[in-house]
Amino acid sequence: MEPENLTWLFLIGGTLMMLAELALPGGVAFFLGVSGVTVGLLRLVGFLSEPVSATAAWLLISVGLTIAIRPFIKKYFKSETSYKIADEDYEAMDQIAVVTEDLSDNDNSGRIRFGGATWQARSMDGRVEAGKEVVIRYRENTTWVVEPVQGSDPINQKLKKPERN
Repeated sequence: MEPENLTWLFLIGGTLMMLAELALPGGVAFFLGVSGVTVGLLRLVGFLSEPVSATAAWLLISVGLTIAIRPFIKKYFKSETSYKIADEDYEAMDQIAVVTEDLSDNDNSGRIRFGGATWQARSMDGRVEAGKEVVIRYRENTTWVVEPVQGSDPINQKLKKPERN
Protein backbone atom coordinates (compact mmCIF):
# COMPACT_ATOMS: atom_id res chain seq x y z
CA MET A 1 0.00 0.00 0.00
CA GLU A 2 1.31 3.44 -0.88
CA PRO A 3 2.01 5.78 2.06
CA GLU A 4 -0.46 8.38 0.81
CA ASN A 5 -3.28 5.80 0.64
CA LEU A 6 -2.62 4.73 4.24
CA THR A 7 -2.84 8.37 5.36
CA TRP A 8 -6.21 8.79 3.65
CA LEU A 9 -7.36 5.47 5.08
CA PHE A 10 -6.67 6.74 8.61
CA LEU A 11 -8.34 10.11 7.94
CA ILE A 12 -11.47 8.74 6.23
CA GLY A 13 -11.73 5.70 8.49
CA GLY A 14 -11.39 7.88 11.58
CA THR A 15 -14.07 10.24 10.36
CA LEU A 16 -16.41 7.35 9.60
CA MET A 17 -15.80 5.91 13.09
CA MET A 18 -16.68 9.24 14.69
CA LEU A 19 -19.87 9.35 12.62
CA ALA A 20 -20.61 5.74 13.62
CA GLU A 21 -20.80 6.99 17.21
CA LEU A 22 -24.18 8.50 16.30
CA ALA A 23 -25.54 5.00 15.61
CA LEU A 24 -23.47 3.11 18.22
CA PRO A 25 -23.28 5.37 21.29
CA GLY A 26 -20.86 4.46 24.03
CA GLY A 27 -17.74 6.46 23.25
CA VAL A 28 -15.52 3.68 21.93
CA ALA A 29 -16.21 4.28 18.23
CA PHE A 30 -15.60 8.00 18.74
CA PHE A 31 -12.25 7.39 20.43
CA LEU A 32 -11.19 4.99 17.67
CA GLY A 33 -12.13 7.67 15.13
CA VAL A 34 -10.26 10.46 16.97
CA SER A 35 -7.14 8.32 17.13
CA GLY A 36 -7.49 7.48 13.42
CA VAL A 37 -7.79 11.14 12.44
CA THR A 38 -4.87 12.02 14.75
CA VAL A 39 -2.63 9.38 13.16
CA GLY A 40 -3.74 10.50 9.68
CA LEU A 41 -2.82 14.12 10.49
CA LEU A 42 0.53 13.05 11.97
CA ARG A 43 1.25 11.13 8.74
CA LEU A 44 0.33 14.20 6.63
CA VAL A 45 2.76 16.37 8.60
CA GLY A 46 5.54 13.83 8.17
CA PHE A 47 5.62 12.05 11.52
CA LEU A 48 4.87 8.33 11.55
CA SER A 49 6.05 7.55 8.04
CA GLU A 50 6.22 3.79 8.61
CA PRO A 51 2.95 1.83 8.40
CA VAL A 52 3.88 -0.29 11.43
CA SER A 53 4.56 2.76 13.61
CA ALA A 54 1.34 4.42 12.42
CA THR A 55 -0.70 1.33 13.29
CA ALA A 56 1.02 1.04 16.69
CA ALA A 57 0.37 4.73 17.38
CA TRP A 58 -3.29 4.32 16.42
CA LEU A 59 -3.62 1.34 18.76
CA LEU A 60 -1.93 3.13 21.68
CA ILE A 61 -3.92 6.34 21.23
CA SER A 62 -7.18 4.38 20.95
CA VAL A 63 -6.52 2.36 24.10
CA GLY A 64 -5.28 5.44 25.95
CA LEU A 65 -8.35 7.50 25.08
CA THR A 66 -10.71 4.67 25.92
CA ILE A 67 -9.12 3.87 29.28
CA ALA A 68 -8.25 7.42 30.37
CA ILE A 69 -11.08 9.62 29.11
CA ARG A 70 -14.15 7.36 28.79
CA PRO A 71 -14.77 7.14 32.59
CA PHE A 72 -14.81 10.96 32.83
CA ILE A 73 -17.20 11.27 29.89
CA LYS A 74 -19.52 8.67 31.41
CA LYS A 75 -19.41 10.51 34.73
CA TYR A 76 -20.37 13.91 33.35
CA PHE A 77 -22.61 12.81 30.48
CA LYS A 78 -24.85 10.28 32.15
CA SER A 79 -27.09 8.08 30.07
CA GLU A 80 -30.81 7.88 30.61
CA THR A 81 -31.69 4.96 32.88
CA SER A 82 -34.83 3.72 34.52
CA TYR A 83 -35.89 0.81 36.67
CA LYS A 84 -39.05 -1.05 37.32
CA ILE A 85 -39.99 -3.46 40.07
CA ALA A 86 -39.73 -6.91 38.55
CA ASP A 87 -41.88 -8.67 41.14
CA GLU A 88 -44.71 -10.08 39.02
CA ASP A 89 -46.58 -11.38 42.05
CA TYR A 90 -46.66 -7.96 43.68
CA GLU A 91 -47.78 -6.26 40.47
CA ALA A 92 -50.55 -8.83 39.93
CA MET A 93 -52.09 -8.53 43.40
CA ASP A 94 -55.52 -6.89 43.43
CA GLN A 95 -55.73 -7.00 39.62
CA ILE A 96 -58.97 -8.13 38.02
CA ALA A 97 -58.94 -11.24 35.82
CA VAL A 98 -61.63 -13.16 33.94
CA VAL A 99 -62.33 -16.83 34.61
CA THR A 100 -61.96 -18.93 31.44
CA GLU A 101 -62.53 -22.38 33.03
CA ASP A 102 -64.59 -22.94 36.19
CA LEU A 103 -62.64 -22.49 39.42
CA SER A 104 -62.88 -24.52 42.59
CA ASP A 105 -61.33 -24.16 46.01
CA ASN A 106 -60.47 -27.89 46.06
CA ASP A 107 -58.07 -28.15 43.13
CA ASN A 108 -56.07 -26.18 40.55
CA SER A 109 -58.06 -27.26 37.50
CA GLY A 110 -59.50 -23.81 36.71
CA ARG A 111 -57.97 -21.08 34.56
CA ILE A 112 -58.08 -17.28 34.41
CA ARG A 113 -57.15 -14.80 31.71
CA PHE A 114 -54.69 -12.22 32.96
CA GLY A 115 -52.03 -10.18 31.20
CA GLY A 116 -52.94 -11.54 27.77
CA ALA A 117 -52.49 -15.20 28.76
CA THR A 118 -54.41 -17.89 30.61
CA TRP A 119 -53.11 -19.08 33.96
CA GLN A 120 -53.87 -21.95 36.29
CA ALA A 121 -55.97 -20.72 39.22
CA ARG A 122 -58.09 -21.77 42.16
CA SER A 123 -60.71 -19.95 44.16
CA MET A 124 -60.29 -18.90 47.80
CA ASP A 125 -63.91 -19.72 48.60
CA GLY A 126 -66.27 -21.89 46.62
CA ARG A 127 -66.92 -22.34 42.95
CA VAL A 128 -66.57 -19.53 40.39
CA GLU A 129 -68.04 -20.03 36.92
CA ALA A 130 -66.38 -19.17 33.62
CA GLY A 131 -66.98 -15.61 32.46
CA LYS A 132 -66.99 -14.11 35.97
CA GLU A 133 -64.46 -11.56 37.15
CA VAL A 134 -62.09 -12.40 39.99
CA VAL A 135 -59.49 -10.53 42.00
CA ILE A 136 -55.98 -11.95 42.18
CA ARG A 137 -54.86 -12.24 45.81
CA TYR A 138 -51.58 -14.19 45.69
CA ARG A 139 -49.76 -17.04 43.96
CA GLU A 140 -48.87 -20.51 45.21
CA ASN A 141 -46.15 -21.91 42.96
CA THR A 142 -47.67 -21.57 39.47
CA THR A 143 -51.29 -21.24 40.56
CA TRP A 144 -53.00 -17.88 41.13
CA VAL A 145 -55.30 -17.83 44.13
CA VAL A 146 -58.29 -15.60 43.45
CA GLU A 147 -61.61 -14.57 44.91
CA PRO A 148 -64.77 -13.43 43.15
CA VAL A 149 -65.43 -9.73 42.63
CA GLN A 150 -68.24 -8.72 45.01
CA GLY A 151 -70.74 -6.15 43.71
CA SER A 152 -70.25 -3.82 40.77
CA ASP A 153 -68.72 -0.74 42.42
CA PRO A 154 -64.95 -0.98 41.93
CA ILE A 155 -64.36 2.25 43.89
CA ASN A 156 -65.62 0.67 47.11
CA GLN A 157 -63.61 -2.47 46.47
CA LYS A 158 -60.36 -0.49 45.99
CA LEU A 159 -59.31 -2.68 43.08
CA LYS A 160 -56.90 -1.80 40.33
CA LYS A 161 -57.75 -2.43 36.70
CA PRO A 162 -54.82 -4.02 34.83
CA GLU A 163 -52.59 -1.56 33.00
CA ARG A 164 -52.58 -1.91 29.23
CA ASN A 165 -49.38 -1.46 27.24
